[in-house]
Amino acid sequence: MQTLYTVYSTTEAGEREASKKIGTGILNEKLNRALDLFTTSILYAFRVAQYSETDARLRGSKYLPTPEDLNVNTKIAANEFMWQVLSNQTFAEKVKDAKLDFLVDEEWIKKLYQQLVKSAEYQAYINEQSRIPASEKAIIQYIWEKLILENESLQEHFTEELQGWEDDKEMIVVLMQNFFKSNSKINYLSLLSTEKREYAHELMRTVIDKEEYCNELIEPKLKNWDSERVALIDLLLLRMGICELLFFPTIPTKVTINEYIEVAKLYSTPQSGQFVNGVLDNILKDLEKTNQINKQERVRKS
Repeated sequence: MQTLYTVYSTTEAGEREASKKIGTGILNEKLNRALDLFTTSILYAFRVAQYSETDARLRGSKYLPTPEDLNVNTKIAANEFMWQVLSNQTFAEKVKDAKLDFLVDEEWIKKLYQQLVKSAEYQAYINEQSRIPASEKAIIQYIWEKLILENESLQEHFTEELQGWEDDKEMIVVLMQNFFKSNSKINYLSLLSTEKREYAHELMRTVIDKEEYCNELIEPKLKNWDSERVALIDLLLLRMGICELLFFPTIPTKVTINEYIEVAKLYSTPQSGQFVNGVLDNILKDLEKTNQINKQERVRKS
């Protein structure tokens, strides 16, 4: 959607055919950038956990260390959820190849760690005698959601220092939510599988190719709306939804409509979800009456 927005915002209608090549480059760039930001977000949370060893070393090397200085709890540095990811070869390769360690600000890591050790969640974690998988994941998720994501000053730092953070933040949040649900199947060298990447490119090209036809379907449904005043994002979402309904036979119609309602809520105005839902639903009914919807069961690869 962001790629199409860029193409439609910067090119005239007559230039769109040539813009498909530009769009392909933009899409690849956005996917690669999002992958960098996603991996960097994980890295920030991990570096906070690993800082416990640095803190223990610094406090233990004081000229007159206190008993507390000599007994810093470093349990979180061996967090099993974290090391499961760190042991993923693609994660290590991504961090190294993209030089993501250089994007992590050590002063912020120290500040976040200091906030962490004061939290009730951390105290409960280190007081557990055994390593419980759910707790191992929960403390890393706490670092991300409460200490990093909700820290306004840090988010301002990300906007200034991490290229594309402001544009891609919502996507990264969704990726991190999925990461905490299941991280075992992630390939950190490719945000999308080959199949999904091909789908993204094909959808982009189809939306550009079928622009006029999509507009013919959309405009009669804008009863009380001036089509020129409808937000570009909403129009793009409608065109994408129509193209999925008509030209992507393995995607169920219900999945398409629900997906674009959620995207509209996330990226456009508060009313956009209802708007996209109403227009797409009406268009779908018309297409079904004329037998233009031909869906087929998706064949799963073994």
